[in-house]
Amino acid sequence: MKHAYVFPGQGSQFPGMGKEHYNNSAFAKKLFEQANELLKFRISDIMFGGSEEDLRKTNVTQPAVFLHSVIAYRSIEQNRPDMVAGHSLGEFSALVANGTLSFEDALRLVSLRANAMQKACELQPSTMAAVLALDDAKVEEICAKVYAETGEVVVPANYNCPGQLVISGSVKGIEIACEQMKAAGAKRALVLPVGGAFHSPLMQPAREELRTAIEATKFQQPTCAVYQNVVARAVLDKDEIKENLINQLTGAVRWTQSVQSMIKDGASRFTEVGPGKVLQGLVAKIDKTMVVDGIN
Repeated sequence: MKHAYVFPGQGSQFPGMGKEHYNNSAFAKKLFEQANELLKFRISDIMFGGSEEDLRKTNVTQPAVFLHSVIAYRSIEQNRPDMVAGHSLGEFSALVANGTLSFEDALRLVSLRANAMQKACELQPSTMAAVLALDDAKVEEICAKVYAETGEVVVPANYNCPGQLVISGSVKGIEIACEQMKAAGAKRALVLPVGGAFHSPLMQPAREELRTAIEATKFQQPTCAVYQNVVARAVLDKDEIKENLINQLTGAVRWTQSVQSMIKDGASRFTEVGPGKVLQGLVAKIDKTMVVDGIN
């Protein structure tokens, strides 16, 4: 009977996020002010008073979701996790929760990651699409076929839950793949309103920039295993954690497989920590016998 803590990624942001924590906790207020100083702009003002559009900018979204998640975790920190995982960006929050990264170092990396990803998005028009109700193997097959026939980059990016897989690649590649997915029986193949092809080879320039920063950052021995996106299994070695974190930008988020590994290793309860309820829904779809709750 193990308790897993999971942390959300980009897309879970909302106007007013974190304001309650700021108003009700001196410790939360201190962390927000520390983040404002470290980021060199008042992210707290945007989180509390900004519009959805303001919060959608990558350089705001990623640190905002990270900050909210870590502050929410610190509010219940007396409950030590048996294991942790995060969806994409959420992996950084998970690594603070299990003691691998300090809050300050993780926030610096998240900010650098967001800016590097933004720059990579501007190099080539690219996007992502959600494919619903099509077998994973079929989605993988179509992505490989589109690349082989056209040279356009298209890869599986997020294995969210059975029947929900997000693909990533060039704008043209995604358009072609979406048509083929629908023809193969997908219920929907819907282009997403994102800035670029996250978790695809098109993020290579960002990966190199992040590698330099990660390699210069001090990683501690974790207090519990992190189930990392790219390998979908328990990792306790800090050097392997570093390498997996670097590879995450161009590799797939194997969320379905990560949750299944956690269950196999004894998880019976999942607590989502941070804004929104996306991961609670995904865990329930992966295994409906799990106890699922959230702290936001």
